[in-house]
Amino acid sequence: MASNKTKGTRTPAALTPIHRRAAGIDIGSRFHLVAVPPDLDAEPVRSFRSFTADLNQLADWLVSLGITTVAMESTGIYWVPVFEILEARGLEVVLVNARDAKNVPGRKTDVNDAQWIQQLHSYGLLRASFRPGAAIVALRAYLRHRERLIEYAASHAQHMQKALMQMNLQLHHVVSDITGVTGLKILRAIIGGERDPEVLAAHRDVRCKASVETICEAMTGNYRPEHVFALRQAVELYDAYQAKLQDCDAEIERTVRALPQKETAAPPPRPRSRKVQRNEPRFDVHALLHAMLGVDLTQINGLGPSSALRIVAECGIDMTRWPTVKHFTSWLTLAPGTKISGGKVLSSRTRPSANRAAAMLRLAAVSVSRTSTGLGAFFRRLAARIGKAKAITATARKIAVLFYNTLRHGSAYVDPGANDYEERYRQRSIANLRRRADALGLTLVEGQVAAGAS
Repeated sequence: MASNKTKGTRTPAALTPIHRRAAGIDIGSRFHLVAVPPDLDAEPVRSFRSFTADLNQLADWLVSLGITTVAMESTGIYWVPVFEILEARGLEVVLVNARDAKNVPGRKTDVNDAQWIQQLHSYGLLRASFRPGAAIVALRAYLRHRERLIEYAASHAQHMQKALMQMNLQLHHVVSDITGVTGLKILRAIIGGERDPEVLAAHRDVRCKASVETICEAMTGNYRPEHVFALRQAVELYDAYQAKLQDCDAEIERTVRALPQKETAAPPPRPRSRKVQRNEPRFDVHALLHAMLGVDLTQINGLGPSSALRIVAECGIDMTRWPTVKHFTSWLTLAPGTKISGGKVLSSRTRPSANRAAAMLRLAAVSVSRTSTGLGAFFRRLAARIGKAKAITATARKIAVLFYNTLRHGSAYVDPGANDYEERYRQRSIANLRRRADALGLTLVEGQVAAGAS
């Protein structure tokens, strides 16, 4: 009988487990299914409730079996207690993106999911999601909580404006921000019972662009008690969140100071911009960040002290977690997610992602779009050619490369300026044209503007 085996081919070797003592956990809100290798226990799949005592029993069981590594899906926030308890027991915990651990088609149960995760992990087929060290995780939690406080305070500022509009007080038309110095003084006077427009307008700050007369006209309204009551509660809630923000800033400062500091004799360089941004932490972020990193990330256009601190909290300070800058930009989903089949590129779109660091880098790209910097010239050239959306992604990736090189290699960024960038781009374009002309057997001749030509 003729063999169907092609000459020169070899029979593929069977897969051998890499992690022989690996466990898999299917995370749930009320209970977790845990699977271990069948040869380690007569009951290889067990269910544990999500209570702390049950999680400690889960950890005891895994340790008693000699399990060394555990894989679990990042389901909501239900995985956090399990992760922290197992990690505290000395187990290597691998947090896996649910997209990478999809089950095979067929009947789907929690038991099957746990066994499938365990089997994939035992063969080394699961990739761990990035999670920074414990100190950076704490800093990240404080900064994310701070973002929520700012959002809650902003919602009450909207309630203030709604109450003012119902009383036909056009304060938002004469001041740039009703929660600024002038705005809050006038609001507190209204809550205190003041109704005279001239007295209210006298609270105008010297930096306010609107005149006293204009503010006086805007403060003539219909002060109905129910609207004043709503205004009073909105201001009180806004003040409460501002107080909580100060408490949160104190915790953030304490956490940053507790991180290892770089031993550098050089003082921090002067910040590029002395303008204090609204909602920035109430401490010297620039100096503390420089002392922690030993480099100044704010020299990168688009990154201020607050945004640099937030990106560090999301990415950590150890850039060796990504072998190259391409790995880093891919993790940020700022690199094209190219799909090729049959030698044909099917798609090169960037993958959808909720990566917070990528979102902040995109905001940085927008902030440099109109500046006279090299990054600003790069953005404008791409926006004219491929559109603003793709230009934002490309510029964000460029800022991410500068961020990576600064932290990992200590490279100091010096902005070349828009004119220098445009000149280098012109020289590259001329070189490309000369190469194309040589390939076609032509000679490229530089033209000269005729005298007197307009």
